[in-house]
Amino acid sequence: MTEKRVLFICIENAARSLMAEAMFNADPPPGWQADSAGTVPAPAPNPRTVPMLAELGLALPAHPPQVLTPERMNEARIRVTLGCMDDASCPAYLKTLETVDWALPNPASLDDQGFRNVRDRLRDRVNSLKTEIALRERRARGLQP
Repeated sequence: MTEKRVLFICIENAARSLMAEAMFNADPPPGWQADSAGTVPAPAPNPRTVPMLAELGLALPAHPPQVLTPERMNEARIRVTLGCMDDASCPAYLKTLETVDWALPNPASLDDQGFRNVRDRLRDRVNSLKTEIALRERRARGLQP
């Protein structure tokens, strides 16, 4: 079975989108998998991303920050942007696709508590997305929620 993809997109793919990918893939709905990418990827993850994920018992995805490509955009059934929909950093092609924008601030410039607040808001949204996907899949199969 081909897995359905959620793509988490931010500018650097160094914090928000990597954390969202790790959170989603820790317990994805059956048949789903998350990926992440950045419009202008950083050379490495933000150094605080690893310990912030570890506080939740999660590990960083195995890949380094990666570039957002048309292939990644097209393969995704759900595209979630995390604050990269401004004209300067958002590829025009992405703006033509259906996306959900969570518009969370980049935690890189925040202190540790601010970083945690972004992480926790992200965790809540990822969990809500997983619940929404599961309910949608049940309804599509004719099952009650």
